[in-house]
Amino acid sequence: MSNPALSRRRVAASDLKSIAGLCILLEVQTSALNVVRWAEEYQDDVRALIETQGALLIRGLKVLGGSQFGKILSTLFGSQLLEYVYRSTPRTHIQGNVYTATEYPANQVIPQHNENAYSRTWPNRLGFMCLLPAETGGETPIADSRIIYKLLPESIRDKFEEKGVMYVRNYSNIDLPWTVVFQTEDKTQVEAYCDENDLKYEWLDNNRLRTRQVNAATATHPRTGEKLWFNQAHLFHVSSLGKEMSSGLLESLGEENLPRNAYYGDGSRLEPEVLELIRTAYEQTKVKFTWQKNDLLLLDNMLFSHGRESYTGPRKVLVGMACPNH
Repeated sequence: MSNPALSRRRVAASDLKSIAGLCILLEVQTSALNVVRWAEEYQDDVRALIETQGALLIRGLKVLGGSQFGKILSTLFGSQLLEYVYRSTPRTHIQGNVYTATEYPANQVIPQHNENAYSRTWPNRLGFMCLLPAETGGETPIADSRIIYKLLPESIRDKFEEKGVMYVRNYSNIDLPWTVVFQTEDKTQVEAYCDENDLKYEWLDNNRLRTRQVNAATATHPRTGEKLWFNQAHLFHVSSLGKEMSSGLLESLGEENLPRNAYYGDGSRLEPEVLELIRTAYEQTKVKFTWQKNDLLLLDNMLFSHGRESYTGPRKVLVGMACPNH
């Protein structure tokens, strides 16, 4: 360790019972004026903890807002924060490349997922800062991608590894329009992005866009060499919306025009029982802690998925992404 004080902290740090030892807790004491200096001093030690643990909760920082959070995150990760491009969910841009966490209604649960696992590019590091905890609920559960992989039957893993996952998106105001997803109104820029990222695209009537992309369903961690369940098939599939809403969308739009859906890479349908097994594995594995004001959660995005529980009252959590996979 580069600093004896933090070395003693690490020895004394206790695994949070609420997350079953998956995440290590580091408690610090700083003023709002020196949190960036603290990050600069302990950046090597924090990076080492993320590499060995995969998930680190830092408690006790006094962060003033989005700008300071961005500086802390880029310092601790040793990387500039990434812009949120090829978007999947609604968020508000705060400052720099700091955003709010996904802005779905408070009564909805956001299933476990690895950030941007539906894409060819993703961040290897994620940071969440809680500026305002919810009155009730609103936790950010995490789940170990290695455990999910091992829990699923070998036959299912083999089929997904052979075929991959096809993500189909129809961009509209029902979900997100393509101007929001790609952050441009210029179709040539959208086409250039699609060509560069092997996204098959099709312009439809009424200025609509449809894309298809086949990605791997599993991954090998670049540092540990471990196999990971790394896709968003269960999240993109229409059934994730629940029986009533998915049935309504299918009836009104037809399968081809659903805002988003997932298939095996060869275009064949995902079996309901397989999707249920995947969701059950996430549900059995996810663990959570109660947010406190100014909690900073740092994740290895490949090793750990994250989600969001439903909540009551106002809630404000910021997020930043860093360290692209390529």
